[in-house]
Amino acid sequence: MTDTGRTWTRELPDVADTEALGVELGEDLSAGDVVILDGPLGAGKTALARGIAAGLGVVGRVSSPTFIIAREHKPGRPGQPGMVHVDAYRLGGLDELDALDLDTDLTDAVVVVEWGEGVAERLAERHLLVRLHRDPDTDVRHAQWSWIDG
Repeated sequence: MTDTGRTWTRELPDVADTEALGVELGEDLSAGDVVILDGPLGAGKTALARGIAAGLGVVGRVSSPTFIIAREHKPGRPGQPGMVHVDAYRLGGLDELDALDLDTDLTDAVVVVEWGEGVAERLAERHLLVRLHRDPDTDVRHAQWSWIDG
């Protein structure tokens, strides 16, 4: 799933489906990849990040990094990438993102940024943008994702 410019979509009826999509995405990611998760509160960003972590095989419980801003998860196996899970919601802008020094993590980790659209794109030459939204009438979530250059 690394075709730049191609867009995929999926309906996610429950949390398990959101996590399963994350596992699929995580299995295809490599150190240096940046994933930006966009969507309103309750759309499933943290559930998707949990799935990505499972697909990568990282160690540790994945929860929202809201109050600590960034949480590092070590690789579960030698030679595999770790994951840095970031919540950019409370960041005041690019200066605060720069202060996290995430670009140094890209040598051996996948960086997953919740609320990162408009802020985290410059961490890498290309990134995976995943947009999530929830149907207010049914609570079913929907995902749309694509690799973006630049």
